[in-house]
This record gives sequence, structure tokens and C-alpha cells, in this order.
Amino acid sequence: MQGEICCVQHINFIILINRLRIGECMGKLKSFLLPVLALAILASSFWYSAGWLQLCAGLALFLFGMQCLEEGLKQLAGGRLEQLLERSTATPFKGFLFGVGGTMVLQSTTLMSLLTIAFISTGLIQLAGGISILLGINLGTSGGIWLLAAAGQNFSLSPLALPLLVFGVLAGFNGPNSKAAGRIVLGIAFIFLGIDEIKGGFNAFGSSIDLTEQMGEGLLGQLAFVAIGLALTAVLQSSHATLMLILAALAGGQIELWQGMAIAIGGNVGSSVTTAIVGWLGGNRGGQRLALVHALFNTITGIITLLLLSPLAWLSQWLMAVLGAGSNTLLQLAMFQTLFNLIGVLLFWPWQRQLEVWLCRFLPDRQEPKVLIADVQTGQRAVVEQRVLSETRARYLNDAALATVDTASRAVVQELQHLGRLSLEVICHALYQPVEQLFSIKVDEARLNARPNDSDCLDAEELYQRHIKGVYSDLLGFMSRLDASMDEEHQQFWMTCQVVALQLVDAVKDAKHLQKNLGRYLRDDRAHVHTHYLEMRSHVLWVLRQIREIGRLDLPDDVWRSRLDWMEGQAAKFDADFRHRIFSEVRNQQLDNLQASSLMNDLGYSSRITQSLRNVMQLGLVGENELLREVRRLGGDDDDFPLIQLR
Repeated sequence: MQGEICCVQHINFIILINRLRIGECMGKLKSFLLPVLALAILASSFWYSAGWLQLCAGLALFLFGMQCLEEGLKQLAGGRLEQLLERSTATPFKGFLFGVGGTMVLQSTTLMSLLTIAFISTGLIQLAGGISILLGINLGTSGGIWLLAAAGQNFSLSPLALPLLVFGVLAGFNGPNSKAAGRIVLGIAFIFLGIDEIKGGFNAFGSSIDLTEQMGEGLLGQLAFVAIGLALTAVLQSSHATLMLILAALAGGQIELWQGMAIAIGGNVGSSVTTAIVGWLGGNRGGQRLALVHALFNTITGIITLLLLSPLAWLSQWLMAVLGAGSNTLLQLAMFQTLFNLIGVLLFWPWQRQLEVWLCRFLPDRQEPKVLIADVQTGQRAVVEQRVLSETRARYLNDAALATVDTASRAVVQELQHLGRLSLEVICHALYQPVEQLFSIKVDEARLNARPNDSDCLDAEELYQRHIKGVYSDLLGFMSRLDASMDEEHQQFWMTCQVVALQLVDAVKDAKHLQKNLGRYLRDDRAHVHTHYLEMRSHVLWVLRQIREIGRLDLPDDVWRSRLDWMEGQAAKFDADFRHRIFSEVRNQQLDNLQASSLMNDLGYSSRITQSLRNVMQLGLVGENELLREVRRLGGDDDDFPLIQLR
């Protein structure tokens, strides 16, 4: 009977597993079929309308041209754009001018916003500087619509695009800089071709669509066109493409000026929401704060301009009439777009400081996770309760930092400092010493010579699994994700960073092996080797303190290297003296062969710990990269409290 029950349970389990597998397969099938179905519907629609196909092809050319333009400018600028961004935050006005100029050159609000988020996430600029740059970015985007409006007149850009295609392709056969310049030329050519195709597509396909009388000028009609702008930007992922469609529809008479203005409001809000989502998911707290500022800017400005739509439409027409283009609706829309962003800048500029304070309160910095071990006293007996916490992961690596090679480099250096600080603390715990022994001005000799206390001992293997392995894997994964062509200097930098991370992990692994015999013989004060292991522990702790202190010294390279060489000489002297004493005591039969072999093995572990940490410090002087020198600060700048502590 019991066998039959087990058989039935086994069958039910198999049925359950099969159902789960079927459900999983159905989910994957749906995720695959939906995009295929959408593409099939889109492809079939091309057979029924040549104008619709021409419009979609024009959009594709326009978006591809924008992508080529962004990539080419980004590659051609190299690190100069990042260096300029770093210097431009000296004053809010300088940051504002950089935002305006950078956006007018790159012609991409999204790219400039994500670059600024990346630099805030990696600590290169502060939030106050990022806010002023963001205000400039929003005003700078108005330059794009003036160019599009001027190009949207009744003349074809295709004759200009064809020779540009030839020159762009020819430039791609030379060096990296020429290839980047060629990509810029190709981007401009595809944008010109896309504009002509979009205009032709609207003339053919849009002739049957007339929205001028479909909706009234009331609030509901305005909100409907704002929703259209939001939807277009969400689909196209480009406010410039949305504006190009508005201009084409306006030039073809499918929409009126006020309708184009309402769609433009929706496009502005949609672009900021898209950037905010990317920045929120990929950035740290600093990046998330700036992403929220971007969303607030366009949303609040959009509400104000929507409420003042009629007066602003009249003001745009009057200003263009003064400039001699009162009948040009395309340029009037460009003027409205400029007024939209100018209102936002004037509204937010006086409140930058207050906005920064509010954002820091609304989105406070996350606390670093710690290992919490509580001592619960039960009579005379200490019961150790360890809370199960999630493992420590990378603190500074995020998607926003991948925007450029320089932001990624800074994030990696910060994470190496984080890993270095964790490594020093894990090694300290492997010696059965509290982390305060690293930070204190003077070593507590009584604690250093005491036997390990079982109530506050941390296992080095567990600490490695919880605090080192996850950060190390995140570092390797992050560096492998950087998809960019790098020069020799950057390639050497990344190679050095990988070696630094490996050396830190090796030091922790050697400390794991050292802890085994260290704990065994330190607890047995009757064994002759007890004194030797006390000396070894004292020496390794001295090395850790020296590494931390030397890394914090701000000295010329030659003086700094001399201090590091002195430490290495002292460590080598200790090794030689220690080894000599072991052999002498073996000859005098004070130590047996088994104890001597244990001491020699553990001396090798302590020597490798010293050498690995010394290598990390030395690698900070490789090449001329100033950023790499920050790797030497293994203790970091915020080490007033331990990351791994006892409670």
C-alpha cells in the first residue's frame, strides 16, 4: 500500500513538472510570437500603401542617421568631451553653457542626459553641476528643431545627401578618427534622405488624413494631441523624430499649428520620461536624482505651456512676424519649442540649490550592507546568532557608467577601492582581529596577543563567499560589457585593473588558508608553535596597516615608492628571520617536522598576502593614467566605520 502511495506521488510530481515546463514553453512562445506578429502586420501594411511605406522608410533613415551622427561625434570626441564636462561645473552658468553647446553639437538630448547621469553616478561631477547642465541640455535641444524647420521648406535635400554618402564611405577606409568623421558625414546624409522621404510619405499617405477639424481647440482636444506626442516619442525613442513628423504634417496641412504645438509638448514630456526610466534603472542614487529632475522639468513645463497654449501660440506668431517670417508655421513651431524650454529654465534656475537639497532628502543614499553578528548572553554562556544577509555586490558599477570609456574607468577604480577595503577587512578577520585594529592609531596589544574568542570569530571562507566573490564577479562582468574601441592607453588600463582585482582576491584566498592553522594553534597556548603564530599574526596585521597608511599618503612618486620598498624590505627581513628560527628549533628538537612544515606553509601564505597587496600598490604607478593612481587608496575615503563589523 505504501509503495502504491509513493508511486502515485511520483506520478503527480512528474505531471507537475511537465505542466511547469509546458507553461514555461508557452511563455517563451508568446514572447517570440508577439514581435513576429507585429513585424508581419507591419510588413503586410506596406503592400496596401506605398505612401505609408515611404513614410516608414523615411523615419528609419532619419533615426539611423541620428544614430550614426551620435556615434561618430562620440568616437571623434574621445575623452575630450568628458574632460570638458568635468571642467564645466566650476559655476552653474558654465555648466548651463556646456549643456546648451553639447546638445547643439551632438543633436541628442538623450545622449547628453545619459552622459551627465553617468558622470554623476561615477562621482566625476556633483548633483548641483548636473542640474545646471541639464537645464542647458533642454534649451540646447531647441537648436535641432530650428535646423529641421529650416530644412523642411519646399526644397529637396537629396542632391546634398548623395555626395555626402560617397565621402562618408570613403572616409571609413582610413584610420579611427577618419572613420568616426565619415560616420558623422553618413549620419548627416541619412538625415537629409530621411527628411525628404518623410515629406514625400506625408504628401502621399497623409493626403487622406486631415486632423485639422477632427478635434476642437478645447482642453480635451489639446490633451488628445499631447497624448499623441507621448505615444510617438515612446515608439520612436527620439524627440527629434517626433518633431520631424510634426513639421512634415504641418507642412502638408494635415494638422494646424496649435495641434503641432500640443504634440510637441507631449514629445518633450515623453523624451524626459524615457531618459528618466533609463537613468533610474541604470544609475545609482546620484543618477536617479538627476533623472527625476529631467522628468520634473519637462512635466511641469509641459503643464504650464499647455495651460498657456493660446497665449504662447500668439506670442510665437508675433515674434516670427517681427523677424519677417510671420506666415511660416514651421518656424513658428520652432519658436514655440524654444519658448517651452526657456520657460522651464527660468522656472527652475532660481531653485537649483533647494532642488538639490530636496532630492537628497527624497532619495537618500543607500546604506552599505554589513555582516551583523549579535551576541546574545544566556547566563554565563554566549550564544552567537548570525543573521542571514544577502551577499555584498558592486557598489559603483551600473549601466549608466557604461556611457563612455572614461565614466566606466572611474566606476571601475571606485569599485576596486571598495573591493580593496573589503579585502583588507576580510584578511583582518582571518587573523581573528577586529577591523578596528586597522583603523586605530595604535594597535591593541592585549587583543593582538589574546586567543581567538569563539563568540566573535568570523570564518574567512564564508566572508569570501559573501563579500568578495560577488564584487569580483560584478567587476569582471562589467569590464566585459564595455563595447568600445579603445586606444593602447585604455587597453593597458583595463588590463591593469583586471590584475589588481585578481591580486586582491588572491590575497584573500591565501588568508583563508592561513586562518586554518592560525585558529588551531592560537587557541592552544601550551603548544610551542603558539608564540610563532602570534608573531605571524602580528606581522600580517602590521603589513595591512602599512598598506592602508601608504595608500593614503600624498607624496611624490619616488618618495612614495621608497616607502613601499622599505615596507617590502621589512617584510622580507621578517620572513628570513622567521625561517631561520624554524630551522634552528628543528635542529634543537624544539619543533617536530609536522609543526615545522605547518609553519613554513603558513609563512608562505603570509608572504603571498604581502606580495599581492604590494603588487596592487605598485600597479597604481603603471603608465601615465592619473585615475589608476587612485587604486592605491585601498582604504577608500569613507573608512570611518568598517564594512564588516561585529555587533
